[in-house]
Amino acid sequence: MSTEPPFSITPQILNAVGRISELVGAMGSGGVAMPPMLGRQNRIKSITGTLAIEGNSLTEEQVTAILDGKTVM
Repeated sequence: MSTEPPFSITPQILNAVGRISELVGAMGSGGVAMPPMLGRQNRIKSITGTLAIEGNSLTEEQVTAILDGKTVM
């Protein structure tokens, strides 16, 4: 089995990989600002998905209401 990749590693590829790594690192450290609404929507979807895995049937609307401090039946 050959350990050679099926492509040539060029300076352009190395530069692209380096730039991608920088951007991913900046996202993880908070260097890239996420709009507050997008962050909230992601949080609601994450909570809803986690609840579904656990067998809870709360909807996104109900999760949103809970985050807003409202009572949900």
